[in-house]
Amino acid sequence: MKKLIALLAMVLWFAGPLGASDPSPLRKMMTADDNRGWEGVGRLNMSGESFCTGALIAENLVLTAGHCLFDKATGREYDPTEIEFLAGWRNGRASAYRGVRRAVVHPNFEFKDLNKAARVVNDLALLELDQPIRKSSVKPFETFHRPRKGAEVGVVSYAHDRAESPALQEMCQVLARQSGVLVMSCEVDYGSSGAPVFVVENGTARIVSVISAKATVRDMPVSLGTNLEAPLAEMRAILASSDGVFNAIQPTARRIQIEPNPDGGAKFVRP
Repeated sequence: MKKLIALLAMVLWFAGPLGASDPSPLRKMMTADDNRGWEGVGRLNMSGESFCTGALIAENLVLTAGHCLFDKATGREYDPTEIEFLAGWRNGRASAYRGVRRAVVHPNFEFKDLNKAARVVNDLALLELDQPIRKSSVKPFETFHRPRKGAEVGVVSYAHDRAESPALQEMCQVLARQSGVLVMSCEVDYGSSGAPVFVVENGTARIVSVISAKATVRDMPVSLGTNLEAPLAEMRAILASSDGVFNAIQPTARRIQIEPNPDGGAKFVRP
């Protein structure tokens, strides 16, 4: 934990000028052409109270952040039937509308100690849709192994100021990785929780992480991504053997905050 905070406090020192790897600007996907190939990313509506971003990884499975499944004001677990996935949501219409039958939060996702940045590692949830999405225009994404430091990644996300259309950041950078957490230069905001982080190789986009939180490091905005490979496999196994939302620790409803250290630490808030 202390190593992770120290790492975040020193990211800029080690990263230096981003130069040619400066993040690309966010590009709102307002038209069908803009959104083509990204329809598997959608908006998750939670009981009409809030929303997150999620991505289809199988015809009936959506990957998102674990904390999205809890009411941030009360800590109440959302019933799966209160969650709706709007695949490719854009300008008041979706490529597919689906309810959620079952939901699994990673059992090691800890919500009670909000000063632990390490909780980001397992901030994952897997949602089983009430009906598979079988449309040629809405294709599930494959997942891939964790990218190395310095790798270029991209993010497709919704946010509070772009709730009606997603935005694509085609290129941002992995600034550091430690204990399963990715520290990235990707631009995120409230509503971006659960957004898929992609690598693109040979024209194919694969998910390598999920946005968990945003942070500031010496006044530079960064985003934090989850671990994916092992936690996702564990959640698939739980979903195959257990009904309903799985959550090991009863949540509370407070905002993550890490006080800065004298050398310029990091302050975290939920995206």
